[in-house]
Amino acid sequence: MMRKFKYGQKIGLRSKETGKIIAIYPHSLRETDEETEKAVRDWYYQTSCEAEDELLTSYVDVVTEDEIKSRG
Repeated sequence: MMRKFKYGQKIGLRSKETGKIIAIYPHSLRETDEETEKAVRDWYYQTSCEAEDELLTSYVDVVTEDEIKSRG
């Protein structure tokens, strides 16, 4: 089975509308992609009241080094 997320990658939530990174997940990846996606969404849900609405219009994705630097 091919994994979308690989060890050592940074991941986060990305807006479906704009493609921009909403948040970068600060923890390690999980065993499977499904577990990783659930962990990212659960983590973000706990960050704020607005998180629930943002989760409806976002997806878990790989974050590039350039995106991390630009958030700075």
